[in-house]
Amino acid sequence: MERHFYWVRLRNVPQWLLETPTRDSGQAFDEPWMFVDGRALSDVGSLRARVSHPGVERAFVFSTIEETPIVSEAVASVFRTLSPDDVQLFPVSIEDVPERYFVVSASRVVDAIDEARCREVHPHDEDDASAEYADEYQWIYGLRIDPAKTGGAQVFRLMKFKTAFIVSEQVKVALEQVGNLGVSFESVT
Repeated sequence: MERHFYWVRLRNVPQWLLETPTRDSGQAFDEPWMFVDGRALSDVGSLRARVSHPGVERAFVFSTIEETPIVSEAVASVFRTLSPDDVQLFPVSIEDVPERYFVVSASRVVDAIDEARCREVHPHDEDDASAEYADEYQWIYGLRIDPAKTGGAQVFRLMKFKTAFIVSEQVKVALEQVGNLGVSFESVT
C-alpha cells in the first residue's frame, strides 16, 4: 500500500500571526531557524512568542520569517501520539494567551525529493551570495516525493529543501480532526 504525504503550508484564512519564538527573556537565538532545520535540539530553555498581528487564534500556525510551526495542546498531542520519534515539542508561552502552545521541531530529514516528477525545481545559483546553499533548492513548484524513500517517517523535513514541513496522511487526518487550523495540506505524492 502506497503511503501519501502532504506539505503543510500557511493557509489563507483570517488568523493571528506570531513572531519567531525567542528565549523567555526576549533574547533571540543565535540561530532562529533552528526549529526548521530538521535536527535534534538539546534543551532550548523557556520559550515565548509575541503576537505580531492580532487575529483569529488557530490551533496550528507558522511563525513569521522563519516559519516555525507553533501548535495548540490538542495538535501537540497528535504529534506526540503519531510521530514521537520524528518531532520534538517545546512549550512556548504566547503573550496574553493562557492556553498552552508548543513549537514543533521536525527532527528527521529525508532525501526523498522526486525531482523528475516536480513541476519546477529552482536550485540556488552558484553565484548567489549564500554559497553554502549551492547544493540545495531555492524553491520547488509542484513538489513531489518518493514515499519509498521516507523510511517510515510520519513527519520530516526534506534534504535540500528544508522549507517543506511534510506529514503523512495519518497525521494529516488526525490534525484535521482537531480543526481550527491555520494551515492547509498540499499533496506531494
